[in-house]
Amino acid sequence: MANTAQAKKRARQAEKSRIRNAGQRSHLRTFIKKIIVAVESGNKEEAQVAYKTAVPIIDSAVAKGLIHKNKAARNKSKLNKKVYAMA
Repeated sequence: MANTAQAKKRARQAEKSRIRNAGQRSHLRTFIKKIIVAVESGNKEEAQVAYKTAVPIIDSAVAKGLIHKNKAARNKSKLNKKVYAMA
């Protein structure tokens, strides 16, 4: 357990950011799942709209330090491939 005042404060800050990051990560995964569900249901228009909605959310997750930029690029590429394979 933290002994110094500084270590106690860092523990409090780490807990707050852990909770905030968990919510943001869940939000990100929800939008990714919306694309996958639309692709699996065969609804091309819905999949395209979901993809266009998810891309800025993925990019903002990178800006917030939630995921690495290469992971974001990989996710966008994979999802884009699934959406346009429906054509």
